[in-house]
Amino acid sequence: MRLKAISLSLIALIGASVFADEGMWTFDNLPYEQLKARYNFTPDRAWVDHVQRAAVSLGGCSASFVSKAGLVMTNHHCIASCLQQISSPTKNYLADGFLARRLEQELQCPAAEVSQLEQITDVTAIMQGATKGLEGEAFQNAQNALTAKLTSDCQGNNKATVRCSVVALYQGGQYHLYRYNRYSDVRLVWAPEDAAPNFGGDPDNFNFPRFGLDSAMLRAYENGKPAVVTDFFPFSAASTRTDELVFTVGSPGRTNRLLTVSQLETLRDVVSINSLKRGYELRGALTQFRKLGTEQARIAYNDLYFLENRLKVTSGNLSALQSPALMDRKRADEDSLKAFVASNPRLKTEIGDPWAAIAKAQQRIREIGPEFEAMEGGRTFNTRYFNAARTLLRGAEERSKPDAQRLPEFAASRQRFVERQLFSPAPIYPEFERMKLEWSLTKLRENLGTDHTFVKQVLGNESPEQMAKGLIDGTKLGDVAVRKALWAGGKEALAKSDDPFIRLVRSMDADARAMRKRYESEVTAVERKNAELIAKARFAQLGTKTYPDATGTLRLSFGTVKGWQERGASVLPFTDFAGAFARNTGADPYALPASWLAAKDKINLAQNYNFVTTNDIIGGNSGSPMINAKGEIVGLAFDGNVHSHGGAFWMDSTLNRTVGVTSGGMLEALKSIYGATELLNELSGN
Repeated sequence: MRLKAISLSLIALIGASVFADEGMWTFDNLPYEQLKARYNFTPDRAWVDHVQRAAVSLGGCSASFVSKAGLVMTNHHCIASCLQQISSPTKNYLADGFLARRLEQELQCPAAEVSQLEQITDVTAIMQGATKGLEGEAFQNAQNALTAKLTSDCQGNNKATVRCSVVALYQGGQYHLYRYNRYSDVRLVWAPEDAAPNFGGDPDNFNFPRFGLDSAMLRAYENGKPAVVTDFFPFSAASTRTDELVFTVGSPGRTNRLLTVSQLETLRDVVSINSLKRGYELRGALTQFRKLGTEQARIAYNDLYFLENRLKVTSGNLSALQSPALMDRKRADEDSLKAFVASNPRLKTEIGDPWAAIAKAQQRIREIGPEFEAMEGGRTFNTRYFNAARTLLRGAEERSKPDAQRLPEFAASRQRFVERQLFSPAPIYPEFERMKLEWSLTKLRENLGTDHTFVKQVLGNESPEQMAKGLIDGTKLGDVAVRKALWAGGKEALAKSDDPFIRLVRSMDADARAMRKRYESEVTAVERKNAELIAKARFAQLGTKTYPDATGTLRLSFGTVKGWQERGASVLPFTDFAGAFARNTGADPYALPASWLAAKDKINLAQNYNFVTTNDIIGGNSGSPMINAKGEIVGLAFDGNVHSHGGAFWMDSTLNRTVGVTSGGMLEALKSIYGATELLNELSGN
């Protein structure tokens, strides 16, 4: 999602109330006492189960069912890739928008999938038991093997419709098995013109007031027919109001609020800085490509859009980590926990010094991280062709092994997902792929040096330009039929293939696997094992009535509709349609679509449009339904304000705000601008 971070002030950080509306809570550990004390609301079991089932995931974004016929609401920017994939040089759905008035007009999104959480099972004891006393590679292998078994058993014979995953909570303090119902046939119902959700563009991103219709509708299908669902969120008939209790239900990506100080220092000094340097250079390359013509601009749109958003988030994260107040607070919290352990001889004996072990792993990141990223992390070969080639070769190799011995991404429980991505009919554009590959190969040589063994192995005597051209011109992997044939043919077919990308992956895969094995043994396994020990100490000190870091899994957060003070001035919690027209200049990024200008006299300009709440969310919450205590849609989350730029590390409810589209704003647009009578009837239950 277009989220998230926070700019920090010393006073706000130090004085943040422990009673803030903080936390992204799992559905099996909701803060009932806190909700009762603060809002006099205690959700019963039926409410919790209903909300859990009505909320869904789009994989990287959140969404929700909003009708009994499988209608799904999410953000426009969450389905931008679908719009791009179904577009062509003669029809640009991203720019023009789309509305299906009948079921037969709905268009299938090539790679979209909707997942509905059905069941949560605590598997902490068996997961931790399987790795007890193990270190490094043995720890990692045992964890991978048990994860493969648990997820495979969870799916049973329902791999086409069930997805399962083992989720580490509290940095390994708990492990839960999540079972999802999968809808792999997802079709586009409505999307406004891109100028409506992106009104204000980059200047307004992470800011408020906002005037964006960042919403869209999809539909989940089963057996070729609209899915029939019993749990969905109806739209509220009344507008939300200031100070009203609002819940946000979604799948926040990842927070780092429980990391050690040494891990935060690595994020600050290594990861964030390197990501920004690389991102800004790639932005320049993408911008130049877009200037080549109208079609090039369309092709590169999504890559550039999400890169610019990520750069803002990363920059905000770095600013937060560079704040002495944040790091001082993290050190104080860590010192407090260490002192607690030291005061408990039995606990000290059990966990030792996991902070020192994790700090040692951070040093290994600095030493071998660049080679790992180049050889295994995918940065060297920024092209979909390489990803397809590696999936084909590794898939053939891994499928020949027992499930417990495979790389996790090729576990039997994930085969349907792998095949769906590999066989996606989404078009691949050779000119665009060549530009990205040439750029990433240039960065490889620049970062590791001309004389590095891996650089020599990859480039040989060729320049990045020569190599990129030869690979792109010679490959046939852009053809779905070719990919399917190689996947079905397995090792034998791949051994006979002379595709240049297949040859490339074949030549380097042994070294890449060895580097991955080393990194997982010296870094990943060390961090995971010792994070479990720290979690044990934290549970002993604080108990389990706290929320875990976000993990890309379903969470519930709560807050109220509320503005904030900015440099002594009040920022009001609502905007309206009149404000959008007042902001319109007719020039990008403040140019309203022609459909809006034509419908101005029909629109209720006083209707609340965008709003802010104190809900605690992060990237991945894009598309999250915002509901009231009755379980009715009052909004749709799509962004955070500028103060949310460090939300990966802490929450300050005095400044952090979630930005959403109001339910009334969406309904008004559908009625007065798009004339979407059929869709409105479905949303109202008619």
